[in-house]
Amino acid sequence: MVKVVSNLIEERRILELSEYFQKLNSVDIARDMIYLRDEEAVLAFRILPKDMAVEVFSYLDKEMKQNIIQLITDNEIKDITDKLFLDDTVDFIEELPSHIVKKVLKNTTKEKRELINQFLKYDENSAGSIMTIEFLDLKESMTVKEAINYIRYECSKKEDVDTCFIIDKNRKLKGTLPLKQLILKNEDDVLENIMDKNIISTKTIEDREMVASDFKKYDITCMPVVDFENRLVGIITVDDIIDIIDQENTEDIQRMAAMHPNEKQYLKTPVTELAKHRVIWLLVLMISATITGSIIKQFDDVLQSVVILAAFIPMLMDTGGNAGSQSSTLIIRGLALGDIKIKDYLKVMWKEFRVSLIVAIILSTVNFFRIYLLEKTDLMITLTVCGSLFFTVIIAKVVGSLLPIIAKKLKFDPAIMASPLITTIVDAFALMIYFSFAKLFLGI
Repeated sequence: MVKVVSNLIEERRILELSEYFQKLNSVDIARDMIYLRDEEAVLAFRILPKDMAVEVFSYLDKEMKQNIIQLITDNEIKDITDKLFLDDTVDFIEELPSHIVKKVLKNTTKEKRELINQFLKYDENSAGSIMTIEFLDLKESMTVKEAINYIRYECSKKEDVDTCFIIDKNRKLKGTLPLKQLILKNEDDVLENIMDKNIISTKTIEDREMVASDFKKYDITCMPVVDFENRLVGIITVDDIIDIIDQENTEDIQRMAAMHPNEKQYLKTPVTELAKHRVIWLLVLMISATITGSIIKQFDDVLQSVVILAAFIPMLMDTGGNAGSQSSTLIIRGLALGDIKIKDYLKVMWKEFRVSLIVAIILSTVNFFRIYLLEKTDLMITLTVCGSLFFTVIIAKVVGSLLPIIAKKLKFDPAIMASPLITTIVDAFALMIYFSFAKLFLGI
C-alpha cells in the first residue's frame, strides 16, 4: 500500500487515491500510514472519506495522531472529535502534549469537553478510565415495541448495541437484555418482566486488571460500570479489555526481564530512554551480586584446599537460578490470571516442594554418574557437588514460588520477583550450601 499511495500522491492522482482507499480496510490503512512521510500521511488522511478518516484515526499510533493534529485545520479536528467515540477521544487526548490537548479541546463541543474532563479525573488504572458512555440504556417501564423504536433511533450513536442495559427512573442499573432476545419477545412485554436481573458489573474505581479478569471469568463482551449508588455511568467493551491485557502482559514481560515498563514502540524509543529503563535494575542486581562475592571470600580457604570445587560453582548457580525462575514464572502467571490467590501460598509451597524433590533427585543422580564415572572425580567431591545440587534445587523452587506471592501481599507487582532477582537470591543460598557441604564431606 505504501508504495502505491506514495506514487499516487506524487503524481497528484487524487481521485484514484480516494477510490483506492475505499477498497481497503481502515485497520490496514492505519497500519501502513506510519511508513509514509509526514506530509504524505496528512494528505492521504485528508483524501479519506470522512467516516473512514475517523475510523483510521482511531487506529493510528500516538506519534502519527500527534503529527496529524498539528498539521490539519481546526474544522478537520472538530470533524474527528465529533465522530470519535468518547472513550477513544479520551485515550487519544491522554497521550498528547498539553499544547496539542488545548487545540483539540478548543474544537470540541461544550458537552463533550465536560465529559472528557470528567473521564480524565479517573485514575488511569481504574475501570472509569477505560469505560465509554455510548451504550443503550432503556427504562424498565418500556415495552418491547417502545424499546425497539428507541434503539432504531439511537443505535448509530452507540458503540455497543449487542446488549441493552435496563435502568429505573433514578438511572440505577436493574438488569440487562441481549438485543437478540429483545427482538424475539412480544411487542407488549414490559422490559422489567423479561430482563436478566443477574447482573455482572463493576465500580468506576475498580482496578482495570480485575475487570479484565472478570471478562475472562464470565466470558462476556461488555460490562456495565456503576457508581457507589449503583447508577449506570458507562460500559467497558471487550476491545478495550484486549488492549489492557496486551499492555499488562507487556509490562509483566519487561519487569520479568528486569526492565522498567515502557509503552512506546521499540524502534521509536530513543536510545537514552531505553538505557535509562534498563540500567537501574542492572545496577541493583549488580550490587546485590556482591553478596555472592562476599560468600566466596568467606570460604576462600575451602577453595584453596580443593581447587576443583571452583569448577562446579557455575553449574550449581546456573541450575539453581534456572530452577527458581521456572517456579517464579509459573506463579507470576498464575497470579496474573487469577488461578492462584495469596491464600494459596501453603498449597503452592507444598506442590513446588514435591516437584523440587523429583527434579532434584533426577538432576543429582545424572550429575553423580557424570562427575564420578565419566570425569573420574573423587567420591567425596562428587557427593559434595550432588548433595549441594539436591538441596539448592529444592530451596530454589520453594523460594521462587513464594517470593511472587509475598510481593503480591505487599502490593508490589509479582513480576519484579522474576528471573534476575530470583537468580541473585538463589545464588547466595547455593554457595552457602555448597561450601557447607564441602566442609562436611571433605573435612576442611
